[in-house]
Amino acid sequence: MSQWWQWQQQGSRLERSFGVVGVGRFGTAVCRELIKKDNVEVLAVDRKERAIEELRQIDPSIEARVVDCTEEDSLRAAGILEMATVVVAISEPIEASITATLIAKDAEDSRVERVIARATSDLHEKMLKRVGADKVIFPSRMQGERLGSELVRPNLLERLQLDAHNCIEEITVPNRFVGSSLRELNLRKDKRVSVLAAGPARALVVNPPATYRLEEGHVLVVMGLAEDLRELTTQ
Repeated sequence: MSQWWQWQQQGSRLERSFGVVGVGRFGTAVCRELIKKDNVEVLAVDRKERAIEELRQIDPSIEARVVDCTEEDSLRAAGILEMATVVVAISEPIEASITATLIAKDAEDSRVERVIARATSDLHEKMLKRVGADKVIFPSRMQGERLGSELVRPNLLERLQLDAHNCIEEITVPNRFVGSSLRELNLRKDKRVSVLAAGPARALVVNPPATYRLEEGHVLVVMGLAEDLRELTTQ
């Protein structure tokens, strides 16, 4: 798929260290979802002390600091430039989100490998991409919880929320499933997950037989409770 999903498959640092710049409702939602995974480092910064205090009250385990997000030295001192993935969750002013994105991408000693930035308009999106954002999202298209979930679940490709509890998800076949048949995996019984389709991304087999054997790089389309699907891709 896109470079975005190629990154998702890399593993390494991208799955373990995250900086969140701006902790309004969207940024806070990202933080709360990220810390659900073990062995993940999350660093949140915001220029407003009140926003940082509110985040700490929600979850004291999140490392949070008051920082001017438009100053390179401040972001460096806070540790943001040491994170593998940085989510620029600032919406306004536009100049602040563009500046923070540029610093994360272009600072001389930055170790940031991926920047995901929030946009409020098509023009804002273009400007963020111009300064190097690897992925631009709109809150109306992707909520903070979903973004956080995708960041810590490298196998997740797409999700369709059916209701408050059930989802259909497209995932890459986990390494531990490669070479096994659907009968051997018995996902319906053991994981409470139904397999709707399987196979190469461009040639999926709908309602595959129990004898269907999964290969590396194949895709699974599965349906079930959100928590069961999460366990399927994070174990």
